[in-house]
Amino acid sequence: MPTPQELADQYLAGAAQLRAAVAGMTREQLLARPVAGRWSAMEVVCHLSDFDLILADRMKRIIAMAAEVPLLLVADEDLFVKGLGYHARDLEEELAVVESIRRQMARIIGGLTPEQLQLTGNHNKRGLMTLEKIIGMATNHIPHHVSFLMEKRKALGL
Repeated sequence: MPTPQELADQYLAGAAQLRAAVAGMTREQLLARPVAGRWSAMEVVCHLSDFDLILADRMKRIIAMAAEVPLLLVADEDLFVKGLGYHARDLEEELAVVESIRRQMARIIGGLTPEQLQLTGNHNKRGLMTLEKIIGMATNHIPHHVSFLMEKRKALGL
Protein backbone atom coordinates (compact mmCIF):
# COMPACT_ATOMS: atom_id res chain seq x y z
CA MET A 1 0.00 0.00 0.00
CA PRO A 2 1.47 3.40 -0.95
CA THR A 3 2.17 5.90 1.80
CA PRO A 4 0.18 9.14 1.96
CA GLN A 5 3.26 11.01 0.65
CA GLU A 6 3.60 8.62 -2.30
CA LEU A 7 -0.09 9.13 -3.11
CA ALA A 8 0.39 12.89 -2.84
CA ASP A 9 3.35 12.82 -5.23
CA GLN A 10 1.47 10.70 -7.78
CA TYR A 11 -1.55 12.99 -7.55
CA LEU A 12 0.54 16.16 -7.94
CA ALA A 13 2.28 14.81 -11.06
CA GLY A 14 -0.99 15.06 -13.01
CA ALA A 15 -0.80 18.85 -13.25
CA ALA A 16 2.48 18.75 -15.17
CA GLN A 17 1.17 15.94 -17.39
CA LEU A 18 -1.84 18.07 -18.34
CA ARG A 19 0.25 21.18 -19.05
CA ALA A 20 2.63 19.12 -21.24
CA ALA A 21 -0.28 17.59 -23.18
CA VAL A 22 -1.51 20.99 -24.39
CA ALA A 23 1.86 22.73 -24.69
CA GLY A 24 2.25 24.68 -27.90
CA MET A 25 -1.36 24.34 -29.04
CA THR A 26 -2.90 27.44 -30.59
CA ARG A 27 -6.33 28.70 -29.56
CA GLU A 28 -7.69 27.40 -32.87
CA GLN A 29 -6.22 23.94 -32.20
CA LEU A 30 -7.58 23.94 -28.64
CA LEU A 31 -11.10 24.67 -29.90
CA ALA A 32 -10.99 22.26 -32.86
CA ARG A 33 -12.78 18.92 -32.80
CA PRO A 34 -10.46 16.83 -34.97
CA VAL A 35 -11.96 13.56 -33.71
CA ALA A 36 -15.64 13.24 -34.61
CA GLY A 37 -18.02 13.03 -31.68
CA ARG A 38 -15.35 13.98 -29.12
CA TRP A 39 -14.74 17.06 -27.03
CA SER A 40 -12.21 19.68 -28.07
CA ALA A 41 -8.91 19.88 -26.20
CA MET A 42 -10.22 23.01 -24.42
CA GLU A 43 -13.32 21.14 -23.28
CA VAL A 44 -11.10 18.36 -21.91
CA VAL A 45 -8.96 20.85 -19.99
CA CYS A 46 -12.01 22.65 -18.57
CA HIS A 47 -13.58 19.32 -17.62
CA LEU A 48 -10.43 18.39 -15.72
CA SER A 49 -10.31 21.78 -14.02
CA ASP A 50 -13.96 21.59 -12.94
CA PHE A 51 -13.75 18.01 -11.76
CA ASP A 52 -10.49 18.56 -9.87
CA LEU A 53 -12.50 21.03 -7.77
CA ILE A 54 -15.21 18.43 -7.22
CA LEU A 55 -12.77 15.65 -6.35
CA ALA A 56 -10.86 17.96 -3.99
CA ASP A 57 -14.14 18.86 -2.28
CA ARG A 58 -14.95 15.18 -1.83
CA MET A 59 -11.53 14.50 -0.32
CA LYS A 60 -11.79 17.49 2.02
CA ARG A 61 -15.28 16.48 3.14
CA ILE A 62 -14.11 12.99 4.02
CA ILE A 63 -11.09 14.28 5.94
CA ALA A 64 -12.86 17.11 7.75
CA MET A 65 -16.15 15.33 8.43
CA ALA A 66 -14.73 11.89 9.20
CA ALA A 67 -17.11 11.18 12.07
CA GLU A 68 -20.16 11.95 9.90
CA VAL A 69 -19.43 9.89 6.73
CA PRO A 70 -20.23 12.88 4.50
CA LEU A 71 -22.50 12.78 1.48
CA LEU A 72 -20.66 13.07 -1.84
CA LEU A 73 -22.83 14.25 -4.72
CA VAL A 74 -22.68 13.02 -8.29
CA ALA A 75 -21.72 15.54 -10.98
CA ASP A 76 -22.80 15.16 -14.61
CA GLU A 77 -19.90 16.04 -16.92
CA ASP A 78 -22.24 16.53 -19.88
CA LEU A 79 -24.19 19.23 -18.03
CA PHE A 80 -20.94 20.96 -17.13
CA VAL A 81 -19.66 21.01 -20.72
CA LYS A 82 -23.02 22.29 -22.00
CA GLY A 83 -23.58 24.93 -19.35
CA LEU A 84 -20.22 26.34 -18.33
CA GLY A 85 -18.94 27.96 -21.53
CA TYR A 86 -15.82 25.88 -21.92
CA HIS A 87 -14.81 27.48 -25.22
CA ALA A 88 -14.98 30.97 -23.70
CA ARG A 89 -12.58 30.07 -20.89
CA ASP A 90 -8.85 30.74 -20.72
CA LEU A 91 -6.35 27.87 -21.00
CA GLU A 92 -3.81 29.39 -18.59
CA GLU A 93 -6.49 30.03 -15.96
CA GLU A 94 -7.71 26.44 -16.22
CA LEU A 95 -4.20 25.02 -15.96
CA ALA A 96 -3.48 27.31 -13.00
CA VAL A 97 -6.62 26.07 -11.23
CA VAL A 98 -5.52 22.44 -11.66
CA GLU A 99 -1.98 23.22 -10.51
CA SER A 100 -3.17 25.17 -7.48
CA ILE A 101 -5.71 22.55 -6.39
CA ARG A 102 -3.21 19.77 -6.84
CA ARG A 103 -0.48 21.56 -4.87
CA GLN A 104 -2.89 22.29 -2.01
CA MET A 105 -4.37 18.81 -1.93
CA ALA A 106 -0.95 17.12 -2.26
CA ARG A 107 0.16 18.97 0.87
CA ILE A 108 -2.99 17.80 2.69
CA ILE A 109 -2.73 14.21 1.42
CA GLY A 110 0.97 14.01 2.29
CA GLY A 111 0.17 14.94 5.89
CA LEU A 112 -2.42 12.21 6.41
CA THR A 113 -1.96 9.04 8.38
CA PRO A 114 -2.40 5.66 6.68
CA GLU A 115 -5.52 5.18 8.81
CA GLN A 116 -7.09 8.34 7.44
CA LEU A 117 -6.87 6.93 3.92
CA GLN A 118 -9.55 4.43 4.98
CA LEU A 119 -12.06 7.11 6.01
CA THR A 120 -15.22 7.01 3.92
CA GLY A 121 -17.76 9.23 2.26
CA ASN A 122 -21.16 8.15 0.95
CA HIS A 123 -21.50 8.87 -2.77
CA ASN A 124 -25.15 9.26 -3.72
CA LYS A 125 -24.72 6.93 -6.74
CA ARG A 126 -21.72 4.73 -5.88
CA GLY A 127 -22.23 4.24 -2.16
CA LEU A 128 -19.41 4.17 0.39
CA MET A 129 -16.03 5.19 -0.97
CA THR A 130 -12.73 5.41 0.88
CA LEU A 131 -10.55 8.48 0.75
CA GLU A 132 -7.83 6.33 -0.79
CA LYS A 133 -10.16 5.32 -3.63
CA ILE A 134 -11.09 8.95 -4.35
CA ILE A 135 -7.42 9.98 -4.32
CA GLY A 136 -6.80 7.16 -6.81
CA MET A 137 -9.68 8.30 -9.01
CA ALA A 138 -8.36 11.87 -8.95
CA THR A 139 -4.81 10.70 -9.66
CA ASN A 140 -5.91 8.63 -12.67
CA HIS A 141 -8.31 11.24 -14.05
CA ILE A 142 -5.72 13.39 -15.81
CA PRO A 143 -3.72 10.51 -17.38
CA HIS A 144 -7.01 9.03 -18.61
CA HIS A 145 -7.84 12.27 -20.43
CA VAL A 146 -4.27 12.97 -21.56
CA SER A 147 -4.63 9.97 -23.87
CA PHE A 148 -7.57 11.76 -25.54
CA LEU A 149 -5.54 14.97 -25.80
CA MET A 150 -2.74 13.03 -27.50
CA GLU A 151 -5.29 11.58 -29.93
CA LYS A 152 -6.39 15.14 -30.79
CA ARG A 153 -2.79 16.31 -31.22
CA LYS A 154 -2.14 13.44 -33.62
CA ALA A 155 -5.30 14.19 -35.61
CA LEU A 156 -4.19 17.83 -35.87
CA GLY A 157 -0.75 16.79 -37.09
CA LEU A 158 1.03 17.99 -33.93
